[in-house]
Amino acid sequence: MSPFRPVPSWLADAVLYQIYPQSFADSNGDGVGDFDGVTAHLDHLAWLGVNTVWLNPCFASPFLDAGYDVSDYLSLAPRYGTDDDLARLVETARGHGIRVMLDLVAGHTSDQHPWFLAAADDPDNDRYIWAEDRPPRFVASPGSRPGSYLPNFFDSQPALNFGYARTDPAEPWRQPIDAPGPQANRMALRGVMDHWLRLGLAGFRVDMAHSLVKDDPELVETSKLWAELRRWLDDTHPQAALLAEWGDPAVSVPAGFHSDFFLQFGGPSDGLPLRSLWSNNHGTVADHWTQRHCFFDADGGGTAETFVEAWSSVSSVIGDRGHITLPTANHDFSRLACGPRTAEQLPPAFAFQLTWPTLPAIYYGDEIGMRFVPDLPDHEGSRLGKRYNRAGSRTPMQWDDSPNAGFST
Repeated sequence: MSPFRPVPSWLADAVLYQIYPQSFADSNGDGVGDFDGVTAHLDHLAWLGVNTVWLNPCFASPFLDAGYDVSDYLSLAPRYGTDDDLARLVETARGHGIRVMLDLVAGHTSDQHPWFLAAADDPDNDRYIWAEDRPPRFVASPGSRPGSYLPNFFDSQPALNFGYARTDPAEPWRQPIDAPGPQANRMALRGVMDHWLRLGLAGFRVDMAHSLVKDDPELVETSKLWAELRRWLDDTHPQAALLAEWGDPAVSVPAGFHSDFFLQFGGPSDGLPLRSLWSNNHGTVADHWTQRHCFFDADGGGTAETFVEAWSSVSSVIGDRGHITLPTANHDFSRLACGPRTAEQLPPAFAFQLTWPTLPAIYYGDEIGMRFVPDLPDHEGSRLGKRYNRAGSRTPMQWDDSPNAGFST
């Protein structure tokens, strides 16, 4: 018997559409997509049959990692618009039968966030993970506080302190999960979620959801943390949904998420179920990936067996407690139209995705066969390795054949 309320009924029929806001539609001619641009194109989404939109991070940020470095969770980035602009988007979308979800960066902030700036000058502040010396992976303190802090991704993204599953007296920065700092961060996370849900948002996709509790090899304490948040959500916002960027639905859904994605990473086979469908070794590629063929390639060299086995295994674990989400692509992974694969070859992939018993998530532009653009320069932290360059999936939406492809006025 599940310890949670049943999944909101609307989620079972969700057709998700991921919008990278800076690249979707620019309403004011400044070259950056914005909320009003999304609002202006809701007819397109309704025509597609989309009923749930997920926006990549929209919060205030210095944008060293495309908004995944948040400097204020309760303020919107001015380049996207105002609170009123977002409210208008949510209300207009509701009129089209479309829900809007935000991207929640739960495990870290920007090093420009007031929480971090305060901690960098206060040795008694435990909202982040600080060491008095400089252990491996730690970054030197930028403030008057001596020592160093632990980043969660880039150095400019200090990890919020949700505690360690395993403590060690020799490493005093490993605070237990019930220490004041970790508990304060749990409450702050509730506050952020509550703020936006009360404004009409339908839920959150949670970035790096598996990363909160440190040194948690079986993710037991991380799962307990999310289970606690899910129970709170069930009590206060029972129609809201949480989608995980975890890549392992067999773990994340029992932990409390309503859905998790098959991703290019995660799970027992490090993302192979998704890659075995779409990845043709072009576009965004990690050096350690060894798979060379995928099922939806014209050469017929791939197989769907890996995906089907993973889907069957995960489905038997999660039952009716949640859903698996199957994306066409995302902001960190190659588009369907990539390398030798043409737009004309995509209909079988869409037919599969839209009829398989998973939640479909369409990455903006994939529905018109937008191509992954190779060899672009780094932009807002897009390049992570020689071949792992994410910029090619983040280019402006191609609306028509006018100047700027209709993206910008």
